[in-house]
Amino acid sequence: MTGIISNLFEEQSNLVKEAREEIRRVYLSDDRPWVIGYSGGKDSTVVVQLIFDTLSKMPENELHKKVYIISSDTLVETPLIIQSINTTLNRVENKALKLGLPIETHKVQPVIEQSFWVNIIGRGYPSPNQTFRWCTDRLKIDPANRFVKDKVDTFGEVIMVLGVREKESRTRANVIKSHSVTGKELMRHSTLSNAFVYAPIKKFDLDDVWNYLLNNESPWGDDNYELYQLYSESNSGECPLVIDKTVKESAGSCGNSRFGCWVCTVVNEDKALTGFIQNGHDWMKPLLVFRNWLTNIRDDRTMRMKHRTNGQTYFLPVKTKVIDGIEKIIIDKKGSREKDYIPLDNFSIIEKKELKSYIKEHNINLSEGYDPLILIRDEDGNLNRFGLGGYTLEARKEILTRLLKLQKQLKHPDIENYQLISELELKEIRKHWFKAGDFEDGLPEITSKILDYSIDFEQDDRLVFSQEELNQLELTCQQEGLDFNLVKKLLMIEKDYSGLKVKRGLLEDLGSALKQDYLHL
Repeated sequence: MTGIISNLFEEQSNLVKEAREEIRRVYLSDDRPWVIGYSGGKDSTVVVQLIFDTLSKMPENELHKKVYIISSDTLVETPLIIQSINTTLNRVENKALKLGLPIETHKVQPVIEQSFWVNIIGRGYPSPNQTFRWCTDRLKIDPANRFVKDKVDTFGEVIMVLGVREKESRTRANVIKSHSVTGKELMRHSTLSNAFVYAPIKKFDLDDVWNYLLNNESPWGDDNYELYQLYSESNSGECPLVIDKTVKESAGSCGNSRFGCWVCTVVNEDKALTGFIQNGHDWMKPLLVFRNWLTNIRDDRTMRMKHRTNGQTYFLPVKTKVIDGIEKIIIDKKGSREKDYIPLDNFSIIEKKELKSYIKEHNINLSEGYDPLILIRDEDGNLNRFGLGGYTLEARKEILTRLLKLQKQLKHPDIENYQLISELELKEIRKHWFKAGDFEDGLPEITSKILDYSIDFEQDDRLVFSQEELNQLELTCQQEGLDFNLVKKLLMIEKDYSGLKVKRGLLEDLGSALKQDYLHL
């Protein structure tokens, strides 16, 4: 037994020694700067620590190029994780400066226009799931790529250094293999030109990672045992910094047993948040409650428009099942959530060719939350329901109201007045609400009612109607047989172009509004 343990330690020592030698050799081989992706987890911590250690032992004249350490802040990171990342980045930069190492740390964030809350609450995007995982590109890949492209523009080529391992999974091993060149340490980056990928720990397994961290002190003063404790408390793994759109699926969902966004709706259960709460971080319970609510409302048809944002309508075939002698419509739910069943007799069945007149006769607004219990019979005799689009404006207002109330009640143990959504995001959301027809300008009113402080919203000279004026406009549209939402959209388009000498695009925007599918069923 003693011999076996000795062999294991010797193999570990050799593996680390080889990694350090390779890092030094690759670093000295050219002048291309390195960009290290740091997620705050075990694998990326090993990479940063190995590189920091290696550079600190090299003579000053060999430290000839920059090493940039970037970490992705999606603006909705799990609070404990982003707090740990911020602390580490500060310590790394200060220690590197003290030792004269060419290391800089940077956080990359999504542009405000593409933040999670601007997309959900502003544009009305349905919360992400496995089939519509829009968040990875906007929150993680694009911010990292902007940083890399900036360095490519400056230096011509860069090398991305990532904590990916062949033994992490078969999928990851195949991805690494497909991008590798025989006999070379560097891999091709599949989507960024003039960028290459270096994986210094690709031969490490999970035991190698933890053995290294728990037997080698952090050179900048972190406690690697605290990182181990963080993993133990979260019941989860690491959320990698993803920089390649073609391999984002292999990275997995960061909400599925990984460090990632506290609001991740891709998975049914957020094991990281649950794990933290079970290990004593009770102050995070309201986050989990909100996250679960946001996950569930995705299936709530009363929260969703019955057409896409561009006005396109589509139909979904329905299935029926006889239960206790009653034929019922099967309502599927995403993931493993239980299906719902509604008696077929609850629905009105409408022939597709008669749908437009039925909607007009019953004054059905497909942009609102009301869910008409109708089934559409197509030319082949099959029954369908309206497919769902984004969240309605009323649903977006409810999400924002609940989020602001959560922000007000949340008691972060280390940060006073902890913000879940920024003022910049609120101002951007306000612009999208205008475009969606919120002529009452409801966002400033919502924030002033909930928050203990006032936000300096700029006076907007766009169309702002009183509720009485809007009611009169809606009544006029009904009397004239006009679509109220279409009239509001046309007014907003005209206002956007007013005052411009060159109104290029005006006719196209008007035409697009007039050709929306739901107007021509």
